[in-house]
Amino acid sequence: MRIGIVLGLVGLWAMAGNGAEPGAVLRAGWAEIDITPVVEGERPVYLAGFGMNRKARGVHDPLMARAMVLDDGRKRLAIVSVDLVGLQYPTVRAIREQLRELTYVLVASTHNHQGPDVIGIWGRGPLHRGVDDAYLAQVVEKVVMCVRRAAEHLAPVQSRYGTARDDALLHDTRLPLVKDGVLRVVRFDEMDPSRPAGLLVQWNCHPESLGRENRLITADFPWATVAALSRRYGCPVVYFSGALGGLMTNPPTIRDEQGLELSEGTFEYARAYGEKVAQLAQQAIDQAQPITLVPLEVFAQPITVPVDNALYRIARTVGVLQREALVWSGDWQQPGPPMTVETSDRRSAVKSEVAYLRLGELDIACIPGELYPELVYGDYPMQPEAGVDFPDAPLEPPVAQILPQRRWLLVGLANDELGYIIPKRQWDKAPPYAYGKENGQYGEINSCGPDIAPIVMAALKACVAQAAADR
Repeated sequence: MRIGIVLGLVGLWAMAGNGAEPGAVLRAGWAEIDITPVVEGERPVYLAGFGMNRKARGVHDPLMARAMVLDDGRKRLAIVSVDLVGLQYPTVRAIREQLRELTYVLVASTHNHQGPDVIGIWGRGPLHRGVDDAYLAQVVEKVVMCVRRAAEHLAPVQSRYGTARDDALLHDTRLPLVKDGVLRVVRFDEMDPSRPAGLLVQWNCHPESLGRENRLITADFPWATVAALSRRYGCPVVYFSGALGGLMTNPPTIRDEQGLELSEGTFEYARAYGEKVAQLAQQAIDQAQPITLVPLEVFAQPITVPVDNALYRIARTVGVLQREALVWSGDWQQPGPPMTVETSDRRSAVKSEVAYLRLGELDIACIPGELYPELVYGDYPMQPEAGVDFPDAPLEPPVAQILPQRRWLLVGLANDELGYIIPKRQWDKAPPYAYGKENGQYGEINSCGPDIAPIVMAALKACVAQAAADR
């Protein structure tokens, strides 16, 4: 087991007039731990994110869990990133069960397409579950260990927040073309602001630059992003994915620092793209401004989401997906009873969670899946496209409108992976299809159903309303 521990170093942040206790101090600590599965052995490691039966043949770079623990003297939060395709809510709850001493634990997946299947749907075939349960149990234990190591080394910090934009680093593969090309970063410093203590980076691109032909375990381009920033600033980096739906991926070709054109699907491309993301992060860091991050407040909303995806329902029936199913109650705030053989013909649902973290002057929206960028800024088409299934559906309130403060982060795949979160008015599963498409666009096949976006955005809005009521 390889554990890297980095200390959150010294700094003071005295706050008043923002709900914090006079003289409140934010303390932070960091740690990381290797969660790479063992490839050599009797049980194959099925790689997630593309087709079935894609078995790992080796390891290019390690998969990591990276934790940042924040403490304001009243509450203690853990914010964790894992280089995996999507830890499910039951697994996150198992992690939390062992960390009850903390106020809240956020575990978000980068949505890495070159790591092990931790959901089940990328096994040997459609009737074979691709998850190694022993490995998943190890991930739980290692994340718990990582958080506790970070908490052992809390020290005072001060903070800055910055953004930088580059839409050219994103490729949208689904109409309408909408991107969130904003990279957001929080820099934590010692008392001397020239000495970084840690970085939190949020970017909005699928980690799939290696493609479906790759057979080596890797964290994909975030591996290069984190490595470049760690070298540049000499501190730990915790990387999160934001709005990935729509579908946000890397451009097919880029040029490296020598001007050589590289095509996706190679490690040279992944390195070059990851370093370009790191350069964008440096721009955000260079223009970052001081920000108050105390008091620490958490508003989490349990939700129940109907599962209308027939493939998901079949996968659960045959044991490929092993997640408790409920009878859909008709109300996302009221979970129904567990699904049984007698109620198997009823509309099913699963439990999940949406959360809103208010860290002083910073808002963090925690979304349990792959949010479409339209739901970030409200960049909806002026009129619904002809052929969509629900042209009269109300437009969901976007994240930027819901969050009350101008400085914010969006953490996707936060505490769960519910698949694509598609604006209901853009749902397009039944013919005739929008945009004149003969067979429709990719997306709905990996979504729970058309009601997930209205539920998720309503839950986020409810969290923010609760925060306002508690002020």
